[in-house]
Amino acid sequence: MTKQSIIQLNHICAAYERKKVLEDINLTVYEKDFLGVIGPNGGGKTTLIKIILGLLHPISGDIRFYHEGKEVQEISMGYLPQYSSIDKKFPISVYDVVLSGLNRQKALLRSFTAQQHEQVKNVIARMGLEGLEKRAIGELSGGQLQRALLGRALVSDPQVVILDEPNTYIDKRFEAKLYSLLEEINKERAIILVSHDIGTVLQNVKSIACVNGTLDYHPDTEIPAEWLEEHFGCPIELLGHGDLPHRVLKCHHHD
Repeated sequence: MTKQSIIQLNHICAAYERKKVLEDINLTVYEKDFLGVIGPNGGGKTTLIKIILGLLHPISGDIRFYHEGKEVQEISMGYLPQYSSIDKKFPISVYDVVLSGLNRQKALLRSFTAQQHEQVKNVIARMGLEGLEKRAIGELSGGQLQRALLGRALVSDPQVVILDEPNTYIDKRFEAKLYSLLEEINKERAIILVSHDIGTVLQNVKSIACVNGTLDYHPDTEIPAEWLEEHFGCPIELLGHGDLPHRVLKCHHHD
């Protein structure tokens, strides 16, 4: 069965203040893909995501979107930003954070519908945040806030969910639940997961984009150790872990 593309980046170049960050990026995201984006700090992972979301325009190249095999102007996307980009002093409740994920679906000058409020309640329950609906985000733990933000990304039932370092500040107990939830979500929609946690990414995604100025695409999770050593500056070893590849760092020292 032929996979249908939903996002296609063609020869993308991006720069900040004339300093080129990404060069000649080609990438296709498919329906029900689970794409892991890895790379060193400053390599351009977040820049790539901003281009996909339309938050940053490339200096050259183009991005195209598809629905059921036909090119469209845009597709629906849910986004979980990096934890550090959130203003935790902003006076908003857990409920309203999740509800804000439906803003684009609400008619102008109209209230949210009963069905939309029901969607919010269901997502809050899935995120394990029942009883915290009225709590201000500044009063939440790091993990609770991440769950509220993930709920906002999911509540609109988007075609693609983009997660930028989703396991930051999430405790290990919820991390296992998170990836179990993402596995269920992936049965219905594509997921793009950005993470510096190579081991976690390799155990959960279907394909890999290695980003460090340029992009190396791997249609599975078998990544040459040489690439990781060259771009992360650490010797890395591939171990068998059941049916899932698992990479760990060898003993080494940074200068």
